[in-house]
Amino acid sequence: MGIVVQKYGGSSVADAAGIKRVAQRIVATKRAGHEVVVVVSAMGDSTDDLIELAKEVSPLPQDRELDMLLTAGERISMALVAMAIANSGHEARSFTGSQAGVITDNAHGKAKIIDVTPGRIEKALGQGYIAIVAGFQGVSQDSKDVTTLGRGGSDTTAVALAAALNADVCEIFTDVDGVFTADPRIVPTARQLPKVSYEEMLELAACGAKILHLRCVEYARRYNIPIHVRSSFSAREGSWINSKVDEMEQAIISGVAHDRSEAKVTVVGVPDKVGEAARIFETLSEAEINLDMIVQNISAASTGRTDISFTLPRTDGQTAMTALSRLKGEVGYEQLLYDDGIGKVSLVGAGMRSHPGISAKFFAALAGAGVNIEMISTSEIRISVIVEEGMVDNAVAAAHDAFDLAGDEIEAVVYGGTGR
Repeated sequence: MGIVVQKYGGSSVADAAGIKRVAQRIVATKRAGHEVVVVVSAMGDSTDDLIELAKEVSPLPQDRELDMLLTAGERISMALVAMAIANSGHEARSFTGSQAGVITDNAHGKAKIIDVTPGRIEKALGQGYIAIVAGFQGVSQDSKDVTTLGRGGSDTTAVALAAALNADVCEIFTDVDGVFTADPRIVPTARQLPKVSYEEMLELAACGAKILHLRCVEYARRYNIPIHVRSSFSAREGSWINSKVDEMEQAIISGVAHDRSEAKVTVVGVPDKVGEAARIFETLSEAEINLDMIVQNISAASTGRTDISFTLPRTDGQTAMTALSRLKGEVGYEQLLYDDGIGKVSLVGAGMRSHPGISAKFFAALAGAGVNIEMISTSEIRISVIVEEGMVDNAVAAAHDAFDLAGDEIEAVVYGGTGR
């Protein structure tokens, strides 16, 4: 049989018992005749603990040294999993990201994979070993420094290795049974989706669904790697993400996603002249800030000025405000407003492109729940709104009910408590 790449999240390897359980599942896959490559995250919340420790030592730790520190978490996991596999009667070899051939650019903390050269992994498989790879990390092509891929980067490591090894499937093991129509912590009756298209999963991931990292899905779509999202705590069939979703089976709405990690910036009183918006967004680009939703109001005839609002990660809020404040004299806007008490709620479904009335139904459901909409953004298969953060749960539940997304029985179980 072919190569299977498996990825286990932090909740799956959170303690010794979890590591032993994971090792048994890996060995069972090997005994079924597959060549097995495993990507592991750091144990439990150990990455967060390392970040807190770094901040105790230095309020502004250097990016290079922080990457050196954070990659230790995955190295601990990979060695322990290899040891547990050895106790099960099979041999495993553990590899860091650089040893596995994960080559990245120089962006510490958010590096992008440039290439994967898995020569050592292929050699280990050829010798009959199970290969265990530390996720979330690589090595810079230019500086040869250790880099990290950002939070959730182990998903991307797994799919990138699957593509480089021409694997049959990439199995993402987490602490829920698959992809659901909503976060089961908010909507206990959320229904598991057996199949999800790449484009729908991309929208769900971009809109805050924590089950898969956005870059992982982008990579899978580019190289046509099937992803099987499953729980490491049960034997249930999970959710398949690939391009082979029959249009006859396509649901109108796949799910409701939410995101509480964004903030909103409003540039008030921007002169309505050619090039002013360009200056604002060029400045944000130079600061390497990714924007999400953007809205520009109609210019007021009496003043010749307009307001521009956009959302961005809260972690980039201070950087954005500092960068834009330097533009005030040049652009001549009136003031900057910052709001981090917001949340994004998104309705996603490839079927909505051919069904009129989806927007009306969505907005009516939010209105019925007393949810005020601050911003709206759409794509062909998504409608996103910005609401007050305290109303996110109400908005998700209302939309889920309005489109009858609940299952026949309560299926959603978060075994490890985190959803990853």
